[in-house]
Amino acid sequence: MPKAKRQDSTVLTDDELTSLNAHWRAANYLSAGQIYLMANPLLKEELRPEHIKPRLLGHWGTSPGLNLVHTHLNRVIKARGRDTVCIWGPGHGGPSVLANSWLEGSYTETYPDVTRDEAGMERLFRQFSFPGGVPSHVAPETPGSIHEGGELGYALAHAYGAALDNPGLLVACVIGDGEAETGPLAASWHSNKLLDPVHDGAVLPILHLNGYKIANPTFLARLPESELDELLRGYGHEPIHVSGDDPMTVHRALAAALDQALDRIDRAQRAAREDGATERPRWPVIVLRTPKGWTGPGEVDGQQVEGTWRSHQVPLAGVRENPEHLRQLEQWLRSYRPQELFDEHGRPREQVLACIPEGDRRLGATPHANGGLLVRELPMPGLERFAVPVDKPGATMHEPTKVLGGFVEQIMKATRERRDFRVVGPDETESNRLGAVYGATGKAWQAEVLPSDEHLSRHGRVMEILSEHLCQGWLEGYLLTGRHGLFSCYEAFAHIVDSMVNQHIKWLRTSRQLSWRAPIASLNYLLTSHVWRQDHNGFSHQDPGFVDHVLNKSPEVVRVYLPPDANTLLSVADHVLRSRDYVNVIVAGKQPCFDWLSMDEARVHCARGAGIWEWAGTENGGREPDVVLACAGDVPTQEVLAAAGLLRRHLPDLAVRVVNVIDIARLMPREEHPHGMSDFEFDGLFTRDKPVIFAYHGYPWLIHRLAYRRAGHHNVHVRGYKERGTTTTPFDMVVSNDMDRYRLVMDVVDRVPGLAVRAAAVRQEMADARTRHHDWIRAHGVDMPEVAEWTWAG
Repeated sequence: MPKAKRQDSTVLTDDELTSLNAHWRAANYLSAGQIYLMANPLLKEELRPEHIKPRLLGHWGTSPGLNLVHTHLNRVIKARGRDTVCIWGPGHGGPSVLANSWLEGSYTETYPDVTRDEAGMERLFRQFSFPGGVPSHVAPETPGSIHEGGELGYALAHAYGAALDNPGLLVACVIGDGEAETGPLAASWHSNKLLDPVHDGAVLPILHLNGYKIANPTFLARLPESELDELLRGYGHEPIHVSGDDPMTVHRALAAALDQALDRIDRAQRAAREDGATERPRWPVIVLRTPKGWTGPGEVDGQQVEGTWRSHQVPLAGVRENPEHLRQLEQWLRSYRPQELFDEHGRPREQVLACIPEGDRRLGATPHANGGLLVRELPMPGLERFAVPVDKPGATMHEPTKVLGGFVEQIMKATRERRDFRVVGPDETESNRLGAVYGATGKAWQAEVLPSDEHLSRHGRVMEILSEHLCQGWLEGYLLTGRHGLFSCYEAFAHIVDSMVNQHIKWLRTSRQLSWRAPIASLNYLLTSHVWRQDHNGFSHQDPGFVDHVLNKSPEVVRVYLPPDANTLLSVADHVLRSRDYVNVIVAGKQPCFDWLSMDEARVHCARGAGIWEWAGTENGGREPDVVLACAGDVPTQEVLAAAGLLRRHLPDLAVRVVNVIDIARLMPREEHPHGMSDFEFDGLFTRDKPVIFAYHGYPWLIHRLAYRRAGHHNVHVRGYKERGTTTTPFDMVVSNDMDRYRLVMDVVDRVPGLAVRAAAVRQEMADARTRHHDWIRAHGVDMPEVAEWTWAG
């Protein structure tokens, strides 16, 4: 590898250079020790097999490079007094971040039993990737972290989310060259087009090219430097290169590169904030090339390890059984000269600690990586200002998300000065009927503006890009650093972030178990343009399965709401935006739908999560129902009420109960979800022995899965989406999936004892209506008048 390129703007003194190198050596020693050792942490005696962990887990290859970056960030933070948080993108770099946190003392402050001495070092080593210990990657347990290292692709999006509305914050982001190959990371480079140099902080990407992934070389590491420069400049960055394998020369070069990068950042922010510059800055990016597994074993069993993919995980695997490997391990660990780095009690020597900043400026102690310490209550407007009047159920119609838009606009106005609330979405804010927010703020935009453009603003707080990954990543970074937000998305395409929400749910579940992690604002999804009203876009836009995916996850963290009208949507939104440490999914329509409940009724119904709508049923005088019509979702609710109306007309003696479910987790047993019902409650609502016809917004088997333990589950028949989609009329969508009002009435006839014969004519009339519908839409292209003009006549 070529020697490091020198940057002449920074001249380190010999003492500074020696101190930086000592810190780096100490971090490397601690990183390797975590992977291998469970005893003899200071090598006070000859290394023996019993000192080695029985299972060697962890990742060495990326650790020396991360340690190098951490060491040098310490220097510039201390020298400049700048609040900084670092996103450690290389997935399993846990050993290095833990090592540095222990060296700076923040780990011991967080976990007092892991003391900064020999006993604490042994505990630090033993707990790593060990039963009852800590994960091998950067995780919620790691002080100073907001980024789960178990999945690649999202580091840079998280970094930009952390920088938004944090004008004094520097967010360093180490991007591994494996991660750089992912689609979300490749798109994340465009985030600089939305970064406001006046109100936002700065992001400093550090592209760490050590040449290899798990078993293959990486693309960016093999590009000629000129081609890589063209790529990064095309993204709007100015690259600064550091490369080499001589530690002292690399230290000098990286120190100069960081100073050069921060000087550029300071100039750009000063120009925007003090001089009124409006041109988009070309932000710096550092390209750092160091060998994979640097300072580790050069060769093992005759094969090169350092500088190759073989150093990715555990360079020496058979240490307990192979005496030669044990000898090499001891030689490797002693090469760091631990006696020079730690005193006889295992405490880091003064020279090792000289570069470390103090207090909250330490990367492991920054409150920006524990956002619950910074989060403030949102100033929430009263719902009455936005509620729609409902004197009679089903007499009027509104677009629920449009009504919600006025509510969100007011939150935007109330946070105009404090700037801690954002709306993100993939180019759909207006489409999803939330356009009222533009009365309070524009869309973030730092690129060219044309006269035909609307709502673009250099200081806007609506974030739009056609990448659900980036929307999710930005919002996660924003929430984890102490702010609030809402993610609005077409329902079908929320699946794009399935794996991202997995990681965030795991993060929240783990952080809830850590007393030092303060609760953060919840991650709130508004899924609209949903399956039943994507009749114009067709099958590709019809998928309600995100709810299924989320409800598979940790029940203490996830919540799913299906408000049936505008007022219930307002009530649910008010609740979730106040909440902490949840992932909330709201599914609500943007098309006109009937108003069923007044604001007061909506509040009560949402608090229950599920309840009987007495006005819609025909239970009289305390009589038990003959059948229960249940519904969850706006379109299912309309079809159930239409079916209830048909039954009222055709079978007036039938006792029908209508149950609406908003909080879908209410169907689960209380033992499995905090919102679940007891068997007593469930049986009281749905009965133990009467047929239940359930019209559900999504895939019908979810309802069966949630309720399978209930005594009356064998009586539950669910109608929902069955993968029957196309470009068609709205009502044909429900007919195609057998969730229409006529099919529901047929289900009642089929399942209520005695009706099969007595109501055969009614069933036949319903079947004929479905046939008539089929012919009508093909002749006229719209739904039948009896459907299109239907209103609740109860």
